[in-house]
Amino acid sequence: MANLLYRLGRFSYQRRRLVAAIWAFVLIALGVGALTLGGSTSSTFSIPGTESQRALDALAKDLPSASGASASVVLKAPDGKKLTDPEVKAAIGVAVAKVAEVPEVVAAIDPFTSKAISPDGTTGLISVQFDKAADELSKDSTEAYDGLKSLSSGDLQVVPGGQVVGGAPEIGSTEAIGVAVAALVLVITFGSLVAAGMTLLTALLGVLAGMAGLFIVTSFTEVSSTAPILALMLGLAVGIDYALFISSRHRTQLAAGMDEEESVARATATAGSAVMFAGATVVIALAGLSVVGVPFLTAMGLAAAATVLTAVLVALTLLPALLGFIGRRVLPRKIRKTAAAPAVEGFGFRWARFVTRFRIPIVAVGIIGLGVLALPVQDMRLALPDGATAAAGTNQRVAYDLSAAAFGPGSNGPLVVVVKSDNPATSNTLVEQVTGKAKALADVIAVQPGPASKDGSTRLVSVIPKSGPASQETADLVKNLRTAIHPLETGGATVSVTGNTAIGVDVSNKLTAALPIYLLIVIGLSFLLLLLAFRSILVPLKATLGFLLTIGATFGITVAVFQKGWGASLFGVDAPGPLVSFLPIIMMGILFGLAMDYEVFIVSRVREEFVHGKAATEATIQGVGHGARVVTAAALIMAAVFAGFILVHDPIIKTIGFGLTIGVLIDAFVVRMAIVPAVLSLLGDRAWAFPKWLDRITPKVDIEGDSLRVGQPKQNDDKELVTVD
Repeated sequence: MANLLYRLGRFSYQRRRLVAAIWAFVLIALGVGALTLGGSTSSTFSIPGTESQRALDALAKDLPSASGASASVVLKAPDGKKLTDPEVKAAIGVAVAKVAEVPEVVAAIDPFTSKAISPDGTTGLISVQFDKAADELSKDSTEAYDGLKSLSSGDLQVVPGGQVVGGAPEIGSTEAIGVAVAALVLVITFGSLVAAGMTLLTALLGVLAGMAGLFIVTSFTEVSSTAPILALMLGLAVGIDYALFISSRHRTQLAAGMDEEESVARATATAGSAVMFAGATVVIALAGLSVVGVPFLTAMGLAAAATVLTAVLVALTLLPALLGFIGRRVLPRKIRKTAAAPAVEGFGFRWARFVTRFRIPIVAVGIIGLGVLALPVQDMRLALPDGATAAAGTNQRVAYDLSAAAFGPGSNGPLVVVVKSDNPATSNTLVEQVTGKAKALADVIAVQPGPASKDGSTRLVSVIPKSGPASQETADLVKNLRTAIHPLETGGATVSVTGNTAIGVDVSNKLTAALPIYLLIVIGLSFLLLLLAFRSILVPLKATLGFLLTIGATFGITVAVFQKGWGASLFGVDAPGPLVSFLPIIMMGILFGLAMDYEVFIVSRVREEFVHGKAATEATIQGVGHGARVVTAAALIMAAVFAGFILVHDPIIKTIGFGLTIGVLIDAFVVRMAIVPAVLSLLGDRAWAFPKWLDRITPKVDIEGDSLRVGQPKQNDDKELVTVD
């Protein structure tokens, strides 16, 4: 592979104008496609095959008016007044009429008709029914519904609530802070504005290409509203890191006196090999989300994987071309005119010697410390987001709080029981039985019969829990309710529990069950990939175990902040609660890929030094010493990009940004820069042991570029512990 990438790097350097023109054409074509074909994203969460989804699908056929999005507009009388006061009641009539005028609303029931008035008479609900699902509503409809807040006056507070408000998370100026920090780190690392600007430019171009492609895809298939932001996060982070890794190798070689063209080709061959394997592990981890069987998760994973793949292609083709354009300006001004700068050992070498000298204490302290940070994981709870975790001051949050105060938290997440049979008489009997069973459950405060289909064979029953939608008590209620009513199914009659809360429970259960399978597949494939790259069994095993330390500590800190509320106010979290259901599997996939990035960046250089003649410990020192600066810069850049998303108001994006920031810092500085070199030093030559039979059948990919050293002996190829029986 090194020879192939060497030729690719040389070609891109020599034909840099052609390569730049091709990329310009691709970007323009993708941009035009995104503008003309780009569709909209979806903010709903569903899993085909679950009970809640089957019930919704049946409703869409038998009772279409009940299968669309439902919401509630909260009405609050001013202090000292009640909803029945003449002036307040008149304002309610105006509000109900305005709600009915919202596009795609098929029903708006005033609180006096539905009896949805609090015991003290100060708060009521307008029940709103749309004819389409929330993600299918037009922008005019959602904006008109959200704008109902303007009806608030001195006589009445009007707050639209439910899943219809809020919309997709928006990317604002706060994310630019992360990019600005990344640019600063690049300038400090390179000592050259030209080099820093070029690295940032390639990352941005890769992100533009990936995002444009993603928006083209939205016109052909459903894409989660979170997918573009996730793709943006990863595209920026890995795009900068991959360009940084190759550029740093090129700068080191130029400073040592190597010819520009030869240096670009060799940097693409050696550092580019590491980039290819690092990118492959990220793509595998993200594309592996497809095995979970959750459509919105599959779309998120594939979108992010495509963006990462684009970043790899940019780093291996466009970057060498740009390096050809800027020549020696990639170096700091003070050493551009020198033939060769003397090699100076920096802090990375001193750190590597410290780690290898105190390897046992470092391994012990690292493992124990990360284990302590992981302790809160045992209390982790998962649920889909609801109004309780929405940003303070938003319509969704205000409506949730008003409704919870007046009617109890469960009013924000009613359960819906769908009763279906062959004839109306059987359905009526089942409704009575379901009502009795539901009222007997401990966490239920009200059970109300709902609408029926035209022929009366399909009926609805609304069950109001005492606890909030994301609480463990409500999750238990869903399980207990199903256990109580499923025995009523006889003679083709069915009873199913659905609604947003039940969907959230089903999503959480499905993802929890799929997590072990996902980990086995992704870790297994990545283990084989690293085995192929490093021709070692212990190195990939060590990399995987190190990832488990990273993920445990990361989840522990995330649970402590976002669920338990420890220091939550520092990160703009005013309502701690359960983590979003898909957070563990998303973060595991992303962090595993990124962890393998740093593993490949550091260990590939260690192996290169070992294969080219250094003793195991000295190879570790040299590898870490040479790689410490670039890995430190890469980790700080990636953390800065992710940290920018912590400032987003959307709770899902905020949590993902926080988790990835913490995970990157722990993995890069604790696991890969401390524990990994300490373990490699402890293992010595055994780290590179490889059975002879496996060596014979494993393709040689030459990640260390050994084939490029024409005429030089491969001093360590015959070491006894490199291949063993």
